[in-house]
Amino acid sequence: MEIRNIAIIAHVDHGKTTLIRALTGIDADRLPEEKARGMTIDIGFAYLDFPKHGRVSIVDVPGHEKFLRNMLVGALGIDVALLCVAADEGVMQQTREHLQILLLLPVQELVVALTRADLVDKDSLDLATEDVHDLLSGTRFEGAPTLPVSATQGTGLQELREELSRALDTSEVAVPKQGEPWYLP
Repeated sequence: MEIRNIAIIAHVDHGKTTLIRALTGIDADRLPEEKARGMTIDIGFAYLDFPKHGRVSIVDVPGHEKFLRNMLVGALGIDVALLCVAADEGVMQQTREHLQILLLLPVQELVVALTRADLVDKDSLDLATEDVHDLLSGTRFEGAPTLPVSATQGTGLQELREELSRALDTSEVAVPKQGEPWYLP
């Protein structure tokens, strides 16, 4: 049985853990310090069942710059990355840093969730979408699906599940060809 993994990454306070809870019903922040501070410190885990792929692990990685090492540990060995960008804030510094890390890893599939989409008007949502497209331009993730979601309202969650399933369909284990550099975590 093949184990599949999705890492959810974002700038601090862009709604990763809230989105995981809305998608799975699981609170991935388990440490008392995480609860007290209201932010992910260590990697957390949940799962999502897909009709086609079975149970898929969801890894919640920290977004704060102080916990970048933990983010890297959580992002190793993933099939799909789910990048969250808050629609009311747009791309931030840790968003850029997390993308740079993803570009060093063998992950080939990326889905973008524009979180907190219920807090902005259409123009602001369009601006955030353009911001994400600019960020991904020229990378292997250019053209990645970008979906507006609201974890608190439940909007866009079904579309996000469907897009993650499509990304899992096309993700492949990165196996270097003879003569190419290979990846060792």
